[in-house]
Amino acid sequence: MNDSSTLVRRRAALESEWARWVRGGADTLSPSKALCDSTLRAEVSRSWRRSLGSVDPARDSAPGSDTDIGARWLDSPLYRPVTELAEQLRGIAEDAGFVAAVTDEDGTILWSCGGPVMRRRAERVNFAPGGRWDETHMGTNALSLALRTGRPNQVFSAEHLVEALHGWVCYCAPIHGADGRRLGSLDLSSTWDRTHPLAMATVRSLVAAIENRLRVLAPPATGLRLNCLGAARATRDGAPIRLRPRQIEILTLLALEPAGFTPERLHYAIYGDRPVVSSTLKADVSHLRRATDAAIANRVYRLTAPIRCDAADLLTALDAGDTDAALRLYRGPLLPDSETPAVVEWRQHLEVAVRAAVLAGGDPGHALALGERMPADVEIHERALELLPAGDGRRAVAAARLHTALRG
Repeated sequence: MNDSSTLVRRRAALESEWARWVRGGADTLSPSKALCDSTLRAEVSRSWRRSLGSVDPARDSAPGSDTDIGARWLDSPLYRPVTELAEQLRGIAEDAGFVAAVTDEDGTILWSCGGPVMRRRAERVNFAPGGRWDETHMGTNALSLALRTGRPNQVFSAEHLVEALHGWVCYCAPIHGADGRRLGSLDLSSTWDRTHPLAMATVRSLVAAIENRLRVLAPPATGLRLNCLGAARATRDGAPIRLRPRQIEILTLLALEPAGFTPERLHYAIYGDRPVVSSTLKADVSHLRRATDAAIANRVYRLTAPIRCDAADLLTALDAGDTDAALRLYRGPLLPDSETPAVVEWRQHLEVAVRAAVLAGGDPGHALALGERMPADVEIHERALELLPAGDGRRAVAAARLHTALRG
């Protein structure tokens, strides 16, 4: 248990820093000043800077959703696993004096539970079904940080941007589906004086239980699926399809360009200027068509049945600005052993897009994750060190990677 006098001093220091930031004007918000201040975590200061343009720190509660939350909850993929674990969640929340809440992927609360006293306190700030707790609507809080970073997060007292939340402490972790997609988050919140080091471990264990239920409840794999980032594997209805490397390359290009290829354009995409007879490509396409149950059209080579492809999903995530999802999908270069011209071009395109998203972002976790996949990339390691605050143990990892990359 945290010593109460330590918590009081910490809360007072944060209140002072919050007042300086909120009332101090633009000079106070400079990144260099924030990173030099040991009271405020860099992650929190960055969130404050993002939030102050859209959120009034004096607001008294979270805005509500204009949709039918009951219907959204029933349709949520989290409904069944959370319902199955509801008794356990209620017991933990009520016994520890917390309010538990489950959100969707956008930070809107879909379900909550807790004892009557804490529920009434939570309802006063709309920490209840329908409340919108993403960063754009409610500023810095544990839910918004967990959903933005893709990692568990705790926000204590005046680390919250909204002053009405300074009496709270919140612990939150994102929830991911069996396919790695982020579905929402689980939060435990209470009054600041109930801060406890085991609360985050409790949230993590509850999220693990929900994710285990999601895996058990996930429907069996159906249809065509192609993994081509880092390694190549094609399946149909969950069973492996035996394809030669050239056929994997063709299937990858068809998945990345759904409008398809004329035979001449696909021939050039595969062989470039090399003198290869057209019958070679036709034979590969014919084999691929048989293996995928006639899923390729004739006149223009294109897929006529849906296919899940990790590289295509990566493009979708990048287009949506979802760097968390992009990094989960980017397990390595596109078909790294391929020298096929169009595959090489797509490989470079995806690498540049992922790098650009991480370098433009402010999340050190993203830079660290990509640095693991791109060990020779000096700029990525430098960006990680730039974003990591002093005293963060992960700086040693980033520094070691940078040293190795520079020597190489």
